[in-house]
Amino acid sequence: MTDDNPSYNGIGAEFAGGHESVNHSAKEYARKDGANINTAESCFAIMKRGIYGTFHHVSTRHLPRYCDEFDFRWNHRRIDDGEWAVAALAMTGGNRLTFA
Repeated sequence: MTDDNPSYNGIGAEFAGGHESVNHSAKEYARKDGANINTAESCFAIMKRGIYGTFHHVSTRHLPRYCDEFDFRWNHRRIDDGEWAVAALAMTGGNRLTFA
């Protein structure tokens, strides 16, 4: 699901559910058939708040790592802190972070 930005025209065949868009320029934000981009906007809002409030700067070199962190936060947003900690620790098994 996207907004009406012309760059998104022509996409959709590679997605199982096809492609839906809402017309922001006509003040359409969601339709009764379920088309909306509220979920994507909410996910990006969490990332922007993290960058502005915590990290302050994100280098291009490490952008995938920041995106992975916020992807994890988004996908685990509905579990309690204990479950969240267990999930986070489970992902560190056998990985050693080094910075060269």
